[in-house]
Amino acid sequence: MIGEIAHFLSLASALGLMLLLIFNVFFQAAGKHKNQDILSYKLFHQSCLLIFISFGLYIYLAITDDFSISYIANHSNSQLPIFYKITSIWSAHEGSMFLWIVFLTLWSTLFISSLPLKHPLKKGTMLMLTIIILGFLLFLLITSNPFERILPFGVLEGADINPVLQDPALAIHPPTLYLGYVGFVISFSFISAYLFHGDIHYPWEKDIKNWSFIAWIFLTVGITLGSWWAYYELGWGGYWFWDPVENVALMPWLAATAFMHSLFASSKSNVLKTWTLFLGILIFALSLFGAFIVRSGIIDSVHSFANDPQRGLYLLGFSGFITLIALGILAYRLPSMHSSKLIVTGSKESFVSMNNILMLTAIFSIFLGVTYPLIIEFINGSKVSIGPPYYNTIFAPLILMTSIFIMISIEALWQRGMQVRKLLIAVSPTLVISSLALYFIWYFVENFSLLAFIGIFSGLLIIISYFIKAASSIKNKTYLNKGSFVAHMGLGLLFFAVSMNSILSYQKNVNLFLGEQQYINSSISEFKFLDLENIKASNHDVISAEIFLVHDGQPIYLNPEKRKYFARGQITSETAIHATVLKDTYLTIGDQLDDGSWTFSLQINYFIKWIWLSSALMVMGISMTIFKRKFYEHHL
Repeated sequence: MIGEIAHFLSLASALGLMLLLIFNVFFQAAGKHKNQDILSYKLFHQSCLLIFISFGLYIYLAITDDFSISYIANHSNSQLPIFYKITSIWSAHEGSMFLWIVFLTLWSTLFISSLPLKHPLKKGTMLMLTIIILGFLLFLLITSNPFERILPFGVLEGADINPVLQDPALAIHPPTLYLGYVGFVISFSFISAYLFHGDIHYPWEKDIKNWSFIAWIFLTVGITLGSWWAYYELGWGGYWFWDPVENVALMPWLAATAFMHSLFASSKSNVLKTWTLFLGILIFALSLFGAFIVRSGIIDSVHSFANDPQRGLYLLGFSGFITLIALGILAYRLPSMHSSKLIVTGSKESFVSMNNILMLTAIFSIFLGVTYPLIIEFINGSKVSIGPPYYNTIFAPLILMTSIFIMISIEALWQRGMQVRKLLIAVSPTLVISSLALYFIWYFVENFSLLAFIGIFSGLLIIISYFIKAASSIKNKTYLNKGSFVAHMGLGLLFFAVSMNSILSYQKNVNLFLGEQQYINSSISEFKFLDLENIKASNHDVISAEIFLVHDGQPIYLNPEKRKYFARGQITSETAIHATVLKDTYLTIGDQLDDGSWTFSLQINYFIKWIWLSSALMVMGISMTIFKRKFYEHHL
């Protein structure tokens, strides 16, 4: 009964959104009703409320093990903790689509409620959001119905959630990522309303700046959580594999980063306005590409949740249609939006624009790497793979140029150019110190590559330039943008840590009998297989090994596991990690060989914690910028 109520509420919400659109079209043709706007807003919020209630009831169905619902029966189990019963809702296509719509509705409700009643773009934004919500909601109900029943009776026990999803980080990772993706639908809808409205002089940037920053934070946290989970859970010791799903998540992140910098330039100097509008539209298109095309099964990935290209193509067509309309209106408005104000060479705006071009180049390179195998397979049926060598080679020079422009832009001024000679003098301390630091690292590190050289140098340029800027600000008592300082320090640390990890980390595969000891190298003088234990858990069997090793004179005990889940029969590996500030001792257990020995994969991974720290610093920096703006707005 509750399932039918939840289904009915979703249908009622779709009907309400349809009536809202018809209502406004009718009164637009017949003449505006005096209460039209108020009635429209009430109908919009009531329709959104129905979606929230419907999803709340769906959570109840999952918690209470209603296995008459086909989706819950296929992706949950009575033995699961309540937390994983809830997270099972977004473990596959239908449920994750439902969650996406809920988040879209949530963002829309909050944003529309934040705008004053007489705001010139409020109604236009609401109608665009209505179209988007309705489009996805109809898709859900018609092609991906999560309320479908198993008739005439349900099943006694569910099939269980995918074991790799039974992890707190991955349970949180998809919702966080969705909040980032969906958050940029707000900026897209607001930009579309601005273009429809036609008042090119309206300062639209100020209304969506903070909202875009918050969406960027969610997107960054979502990507980081996925990377962290892949590192400690999958057992291969990596944090980024240039998998298609990782790549299509990176594209909107790059576009969003460029968008945020353009918002600053557009609002501060009245330049890059058209470019900023274009980036806002591009993020929308890339977000939907990343969230749905991969899930459709069109792109082969270990992250895929469904194998139905037809459903994905519908979503691609729907989002593509809306995107083309927005781009068409932008093209139509372009002549009237042309500004006579040019970007001054050597100004901060000029370096922002150059870095935006570099990020767009990176986006195109990723897009080509993701779609090229699809094109080749479609043409001649052959499969090709584009992996890390392609992306690393492309990104290395882009990262170096980005770092150089960031270093120079620190000394540049808004709306004022600086002579090349003055800029070179200003950045010369950074260049000297970075070069000396790089030489020091090169002298003591054996495995040094050109790509690592570029990455380390790029990171040093950003970190040292901002340290010098901060020291100068303290000494001369001048203004320092603390949010920008922290965020860019995080970016520099990311480049540095990733590159140091690539040249310092190493791996060794070891075969051992129970009780056997082996010498690995001068750093790991002892590696001993102490014990093997079989454990029964609530929904899986565990084989747990106990390993003792001595690493750089420090004794370490590690317990890697293999798990076999009852419901699906799926086997997973649980890594054992001993973490310090500089390095992780990382161990996974493999299979038992025919001779009775067991295989182990031992890795020493350097600067891993620094990668997570870099993401935290970037998020902290943007958060500081948001709160600073809120503080000023409150006190003005």
